This record gives sequence, structure tokens and C-alpha cells, in this order.
Amino acid sequence: MLPQVTLGRTNLPVSQIGLGGLFTSSLGPGFEASRDAVRRAINLGVTYIDTAPAYADSEEVLGQILRDIKAPLVISTKLGGRPQPFDARNASQLRQSVETSLKVLHRDVIDVLFVHEPDRPQQYAWWTDASRVEGPVVEVLEDLKKRGLIRFTGLGGTTSTEMAHLAGSGKFDVVLTAFNYSALFREAEREVLPVARTLNLGVVLGSVLQQGALGRRYDAVLERSFKPIWLAAERQRQFAALYRLLDEAALPIAEFGLRFAISRPTVTGSATILIGAKTAAQVEESVAAIAKGPLPADVLARLDEIAAILPNRPFEEPMVLPFNRPDDYWGPGMANIGAGAAVGKL
Repeated sequence: MLPQVTLGRTNLPVSQIGLGGLFTSSLGPGFEASRDAVRRAINLGVTYIDTAPAYADSEEVLGQILRDIKAPLVISTKLGGRPQPFDARNASQLRQSVETSLKVLHRDVIDVLFVHEPDRPQQYAWWTDASRVEGPVVEVLEDLKKRGLIRFTGLGGTTSTEMAHLAGSGKFDVVLTAFNYSALFREAEREVLPVARTLNLGVVLGSVLQQGALGRRYDAVLERSFKPIWLAAERQRQFAALYRLLDEAALPIAEFGLRFAISRPTVTGSATILIGAKTAAQVEESVAAIAKGPLPADVLARLDEIAAILPNRPFEEPMVLPFNRPDDYWGPGMANIGAGAAVGKL
């Protein structure tokens, strides 16, 4: 069975691996495959499952799968994106979203309710005062706690400095950090995770395989005579060095990435690691990888050197590296430089 960790000051015991629900939805391989993956995960000892209204119909699919499962589980979901059009400062909408989550998940209580993307002002305008971390969502979360509809609150985002500031407010119990803590991407290590340790926040590590960029190898992309325009030279050099290390250590890349995620006791003591498994076989592979334990110290030392090649994400780099579509350009998008730009007046 999977090792258990305590999710920080919540004192919730959870499995070291949690199941991320993004692909347990219409984005995945279908209901039967999703049901088999969830059931297999629970049978192997997974007790933490995360979802969100923004993950297509993930809440509904998970609700159908879990309604007849009696195993004790910790379920987290999020606020953000529902109903449409969504107003992040509308307290009535926020309460309505939670009521919907409880209904479709077939739960009486949500164990952890995250504010989804609290660190990106152009995504959802949560805060009336970001410096003080104030907004209607804070009052709504406290009210939901008092009413017993949620047990704990959290923040789920992808930045480093902004997430560290929000988590440092002390107003939340858990932090979910995605796309910035993995074998190569370490931004969360410098700001978010130290705050979590100081305040004894629970930690949920999302996208430790960078949603596929560290789930399989893309040697052919790196060996091309010209690189994709979104791929920084340092990132290209970094991936090439990682692949050489994988060859020397004779390790598959996905196993390597998962074992890295359990290799830092200061991080993983209060953390669960989400896997975005689409199938039962992928669940089994992830559990088997974790069972092999942390990476050897000498491999970790080499990996730290490789990660240091590019310590911060280049501005123009896509969040999800499109190695499987190497000629796509997923830059940061149009700059928000005023209404005049949209009509060609600047």
C-alpha cells in the first residue's frame, strides 16, 4: 500500500500519491476507463482525489464513480469558473458553486476547497485588496467552514512570488502548486514551499510531470536541425542534459520524475503528489515508481546542476511545453496595453 502523509496543519492523513481529476472527465479516454483508473487507484491505497469545476465535467464523472465507493477518501475541489459568466467577487455565485459541487460529487462535505488561480489577476479578479489578501471569497470560505460544508481551505495556482504572498497571509490551510515543482522546474522551491513549511500548510504538488513534458521523452524534437521557436536555448540544453542522465541511470523519464517528487523530505513530509493518470495501467505504473523510493543522492546532485541551467521560466515559454506539437507557438499572448490596442489606435 502507499505511504501516508499528514497534510500539514489540517492533520488529514492522505496517501503520498493523490489522483488529479483533470482527465477523469470528457478530456480523458471515456467513462469506463476513468472508472477503472479511479477504482484501481483506491484499491492501491490512493485516498486523496482532486478535481475542479474548470476541469470539464470532472466533478460529475467522479461523483458517478465515487457514489458507491465506501472507502474513506479526502476530496478537494475548487472555486472558479462556475457559473458562467463568472464573477469572482459575487458571494452568491461562490456559494452556488459549492452547492453544485456537493450535489454532483454526492458529498455532504468538501474536505479541501481551493481558490482556483488566485494568483493571476487576468484570470479571476478575486481580491479587492491583493496586498491584504481581502475579498468576498475569504468571508464566503469562513462561512462555509462554520456551516460545516467544507473542512479546510486552500489556494491552487501556478506562480511563485504571488502564491507565496497569498499563502503567507495565514488565511488558508493548504497550497496546491502546479507547473513549478518538478525535476527541472524549481520556482516553488524558493518561495512557495518555504512559506508552507513556516506556516505548516498542507502541500499538494500538481503537474510534477509537467503535464507530459516530463512524462515521455522527445529526443526527436531536441535533435532537429532547428529548434521550435518557443524553446529557449537553455531549456533545450537542459532537456538534453536530463536525457543523458536518464540514459546513464537507466531510468524511464516518468519514473524518474515521480521519484524526484518524493526525494526531498522537507517538501514531501506534508505533501501529496497528484498524478494525472488516465487509465488503470498508468495508475499502476505511478504506484510502482513511487514504491522504488527516492532517487539516489548522486543522481539528485546531478539533477540539481541540470535544473540550475534555467532556474526561472523564460517569459515567452508556454506553461505546457508543446513537445508533441513542436511547431506550435504558445507564447504569452497579446499584451494588455490598453483598449486602444484592440482597435489599432496605438
